[in-house]
Amino acid sequence: MRLLSLFCALSLGGTYAWAFDPRSYSKQIATCPGVLRTSGGNKDVDLHLRYVDINPSAKRTILMVHGWPSLWSSWSNQIEELKNDYHLIVPDIRGFGESTHPGDVESSGTIDDIAGDMACILAHANVESAICLGHDWGTQVCYEFARSRPDVVEAVIGSVIPYIPAHGDYIPMKALVPMLPKLAYQVFFSGSTPDAVKELDADIRRTIRGTLRSVDSAPPDNFLTDTDTFLGAWDGVAEIPPVPFFSKDEEDYFVEQFSIQGFKNTLQFYTNGNRYLSWEHAHSQGNHTIPQPVLSILPLDDPVADWEVAAKLLGSGEFIPNLTTKMLPGAHWVQIEYPKEFNAVMREWLEGFSRAGAPPSSSHDEL
Repeated sequence: MRLLSLFCALSLGGTYAWAFDPRSYSKQIATCPGVLRTSGGNKDVDLHLRYVDINPSAKRTILMVHGWPSLWSSWSNQIEELKNDYHLIVPDIRGFGESTHPGDVESSGTIDDIAGDMACILAHANVESAICLGHDWGTQVCYEFARSRPDVVEAVIGSVIPYIPAHGDYIPMKALVPMLPKLAYQVFFSGSTPDAVKELDADIRRTIRGTLRSVDSAPPDNFLTDTDTFLGAWDGVAEIPPVPFFSKDEEDYFVEQFSIQGFKNTLQFYTNGNRYLSWEHAHSQGNHTIPQPVLSILPLDDPVADWEVAAKLLGSGEFIPNLTTKMLPGAHWVQIEYPKEFNAVMREWLEGFSRAGAPPSSSHDEL
């Protein structure tokens, strides 16, 4: 097993000067119930979900939930920050890396399905309750997990996207694009899945590099604005530069892990079937309030959307009575692009949360 190694003794900008080796961490496997939904009826299946389990003797647990297209290892800077003080459970979501998927990407990966996976993983790790830390779609998973299982989720740290409550009518993605033109790529992912998968899988390294960009190494201006392609904005670039906030080993690991299943099942967040079923599940229950303490960390320079404005339009704060919002510099990958700033905000909030008297989770038996 390889160990974390230092690049140098100094740090540059908002980044850390050490290299993270994801292969040095072993993974646990939780066998969890899943449902394959097809036109022929539903079928129960077993999912094998991989997760990294760090410092299980700590009193309080943080569950780290990644988004798209990402992996457990995208939390490298937060793992390094918190590993000595918290029990960290860091999974690969169903369909990512080696975590299996029911097989029907159109309707077998709803937000509540994935929240159920998180509950199963925590149970497998002998954790009764946890703080849920999410990025991108992982944030929405944390919010749904907190909404539906307040007995398990004691607090939420949601980054990049705000809470998307299901209190109103269902809105198809096509209806949102005129107001948020950089959501056009989601129409491509939701309505033309075979074409999207073909494009994404053709060159996995190019897909990873084209997506994981920073403010200082940004994608083309027209990236994300086409309903017929995702990577088309990069067509005039023969070789996309490496991911600016990854070491070569980290980028190679992403390419290796996404080569296992390709991108097909990861598009579960975007398909019309899953989006509708996710909305229907929460909408039908009628309770959209998240009573737990919530820290929302939103970036100032995300090319996808102005999330501060989006949060107001969505009325996110109306359903979170104990909400703290922090704005940080950075694009969509703010937790990797500006880890020092992200970690400082997160650490300060966590310390305040602990001082407020919230009971620690029981992640192991007392001897």
